[in-house]
Amino acid sequence: MWITEWLIAALILGGSFFGFTAALGLVRMPDIYMRMSTSGKAATLCCGLLLAGVAILFQDAKVTARAVAAILFLLLTVPVGAHMIARAAFRTRSPMWEDTVLEDDPRPAAPAEDG
Repeated sequence: MWITEWLIAALILGGSFFGFTAALGLVRMPDIYMRMSTSGKAATLCCGLLLAGVAILFQDAKVTARAVAAILFLLLTVPVGAHMIARAAFRTRSPMWEDTVLEDDPRPAAPAEDG
């Protein structure tokens, strides 16, 4: 029984750590593109680990099924949402960090102002 308790503790502590790093990344990263990368990856891992810990803790078929469904839903939707937000920021010319290096900028040039 104590191995299960250690596994649950490790999953919940790991999930909490990645949740903390996601929050820290939102505060510390210089532009929206890095923030989206940090929050999307770390938050998905955070929620996945926490839900896995909950599924093992309760050991009920209904809880486990819901946890697995939530993990799959997060794995499918969070990267797509992060990509769409970053794409919208790119298309609206959201400022990038000054040390960002672009090899090729596929965005069309801004229209020239008259006058």
